[in-house]
Amino acid sequence: MKAFVSQALQGALQQLHAQGSIPGIPAALELDRPKQVEHGHLASNIALLLAKAVGRKPRDIANDIVAALPASEWIARTEIAGPGFINFFLRPAAFHAVIHRVRTEKERFGANRNGAGQRLQLEFVSANPTGPLHVGHGRGAAYGASLANILRFNGFDIFCEYYVNDAGRQMDILAASVYLRYLEAAGALPWPFPENGYRGDYVGEIAAHLREQVGDRLQHAAAGLPNLPEMSDGDIAIDALIAHLKQSLGADYRTLHSAGLDEILADIREDLEGFGVHYERWYSERSLMDTGAVDAAVAALEKAGHCYTQEGALWFRATAFDDDKDRVLRRDNGAYTYFASDVAYHAEKFARGFTHVIDMWGADHHGYVPRVKAALRALGLDDQQLEVVLVQFAILYRGTEKVSMSTRAGEFVTLRELREEVGNDAARFFYVLRRADQHLDFDLELAKKHSEENPVFYIQYAHARVYSLLRQAAEKGLSLPSADGVDLEILQESREIALADALWRFPEVVATAARDREPHQIAFYLRELAAAFHTYYNSTRILVEETPLRHARLTLCLTVAQTIANGLRLLGVSAPEQM
Repeated sequence: MKAFVSQALQGALQQLHAQGSIPGIPAALELDRPKQVEHGHLASNIALLLAKAVGRKPRDIANDIVAALPASEWIARTEIAGPGFINFFLRPAAFHAVIHRVRTEKERFGANRNGAGQRLQLEFVSANPTGPLHVGHGRGAAYGASLANILRFNGFDIFCEYYVNDAGRQMDILAASVYLRYLEAAGALPWPFPENGYRGDYVGEIAAHLREQVGDRLQHAAAGLPNLPEMSDGDIAIDALIAHLKQSLGADYRTLHSAGLDEILADIREDLEGFGVHYERWYSERSLMDTGAVDAAVAALEKAGHCYTQEGALWFRATAFDDDKDRVLRRDNGAYTYFASDVAYHAEKFARGFTHVIDMWGADHHGYVPRVKAALRALGLDDQQLEVVLVQFAILYRGTEKVSMSTRAGEFVTLRELREEVGNDAARFFYVLRRADQHLDFDLELAKKHSEENPVFYIQYAHARVYSLLRQAAEKGLSLPSADGVDLEILQESREIALADALWRFPEVVATAARDREPHQIAFYLRELAAAFHTYYNSTRILVEETPLRHARLTLCLTVAQTIANGLRLLGVSAPEQM
């Protein structure tokens, strides 16, 4: 709809420019939707923008623009309001056109080619494989997958990736925790399980599976175990245990390490697949070490003169690139930091030829943004090609009671448990009901309600209602509309025009949701469209005896259902035909 009015407006401005009335034509014309339809369907402030350059009153310029507007089958009339706004009132034919468009484009209605030729890499979730995914990870999963769908619908070439942190200290702590449970199962643990180990029940299950595979083969490392309870610092104690296991087990330490990693990573993969979240690649941090990519990235920073050694550690001079302090790349014991791996990983992303990279991190990682961007600039890369979206925490409520979470202690609601309780559809939808950078309160009780209070049920019910109409018509022996031959001009009632107007907004919302990285815009739009449809359904008899009117109204309803289905698909939510 905006395109029709914009084209007419461009024609008027070109005529005035040719006459010398205005010095030039703006590259982009902004058309807004007035809050009340009484003020028009669209409005432009172009006269106010031109006033200074022309040296005339905006209302006078607006009058000239209106007089120069070419004849249009879509524009019924115009009105100049306030200091010089031009309000456009459209004919019903403009709204009938969108009904025809939806029927023609079907699943592609709302899609565009704005991102054609741009290859984007999206990295999201990337939780340490030290335990099952919890409800906090679910928000990043739903947001990332929905954003990927929306960007693809806007013509971008999207490559989704999960970065597997399989080489760091947390994985060593998991391995040590599994080993202690392995000893405990044999009655060979000499002291209580340490507080700073991973204490979830899943660790005991992994240890039991390990014992089934290797029997007592690893038990010899229990000899000479450091006495953890005697150590006042828990981190020093766990590090001493890790060092002992690596030395005592030798090559078998990889067996121990892999026992936890492989089982948890398989569980994460299965959980995300079941949640409708798919990746083109699962990228191993360990592979960066094995291929020498971390060595190469650090060497490149050193060669460029951006590193220095202090107290045996290698530092990156991040402050030279606007970070608040310098960062350690390699510790005094020779081990690389997580940051070194991050540098190598991001350098490798751009080496693969992505035009833009979007990282979705938990809000607690906000401090990592300037250091990674600093490293990219130091490597001669364009840090503006890296975009970081910070995803705030999801707080789970059961009624009015907040559900506490502690990953290390194993006290948390898993994503799988959430999905089983409320269903994938409710989980996917509720997770994207807010901007990613806003805290989200997830109301379990609301997500399970079958009423208009539950937004996903309310939207799905609108879709199902359309198909209920078709079933009712078939049961009554009434004919259904065909793809062609429906007289849409019969649709003249204000609610019908309003519903068609709502359909026109969908392509606009899709484009802005992609531009702003905001899937919640789709969710909000669908709720408004569903509300407009329910109002129409409740106030208008659709299955009338008059065949032309019935066909026109059913066609309008079918286009609403198609648009709802398209929007829900972008959010990873189903569109049931019966509820």
